[in-house]
Amino acid sequence: MTTTANIIETHGLCKHFGRRQAVADLDLSVPRGCAFGFLGHNGAGKTTVIRMLLGLTRADAGTMRILGRPVPAERAAALARVGAIVEEPNFHRHLTGRENLRVSAAARGPDARRRIDAALRRVGLSERADERVRSYSQGMRQRLGVARCLLADPELLILDEPMNGLDPGGILELRTMIARLTGEGRTVFLSSHLLDEVENTCDAAAVIDQGRLVAQGPISELVGGALELDIGCDSPRLALDLLDGDPAIATARQTADGLRIRLAGADGVASINERLVAAGIGVFRLAPVRESLEQRFLEITSRVGGQS
Repeated sequence: MTTTANIIETHGLCKHFGRRQAVADLDLSVPRGCAFGFLGHNGAGKTTVIRMLLGLTRADAGTMRILGRPVPAERAAALARVGAIVEEPNFHRHLTGRENLRVSAAARGPDARRRIDAALRRVGLSERADERVRSYSQGMRQRLGVARCLLADPELLILDEPMNGLDPGGILELRTMIARLTGEGRTVFLSSHLLDEVENTCDAAAVIDQGRLVAQGPISELVGGALELDIGCDSPRLALDLLDGDPAIATARQTADGLRIRLAGADGVASINERLVAAGIGVFRLAPVRESLEQRFLEITSRVGGQS
């Protein structure tokens, strides 16, 4: 089988539930070996896409490929190297973490059983593996779910809202674990509505809105947008008047100790600084302002919230 650059690819993917179109003409590309965030409001279609990828829901139209294999035509072969958690993982709460993994490994064969200790170590549960799952926090159960996925030695892990309900400590543990997994060359595809955490955790992301893909790419590109500059100077009012009408500037406003401007293009920073200095205005700060993923998300999606 030929190795492709993208571990997940969809083209023209569609899904209807009655008259409602849940997913529309979705073209998704997930690169190998990265942490990839799948973002959208509640009801945007994230879980529906995941269920179609895993063969749990039939697509109405379009094509899907996982690890270079067409799905559903070669679903079994594709998913043999995929681990997935859709919603919160379930375990036998009266058994220990290690015992739960032994139960799962029994259905997979001797190779899976030999991976138990390594899986527990990768998710940071080695020291708690012999405690009953009923004593685990939600974050620990999420990590045990990932450990169960690792029994298949997956190239791809698909996690549906893995940060839901986690406290800050649990989120940090999950973030560390994901970095460890991608460091091993695995791909982690996770859906989430916690935008700050996706920005801190993922290398790239896609944004889906009302079933349609509205953006995808590296996080740095998604949050790039138009360049803003924070200018600190000793005569803000004079600086604002001086730059009024400059073709390099889309908008400008005065701040407490200077200006906040949005550039019309990538060029113009040097000429703006030169104009201010030539006019005798002291410039003590000229810093780019990076838009957050949350700001960008709200700009390109159609609503704030919705039905689950």
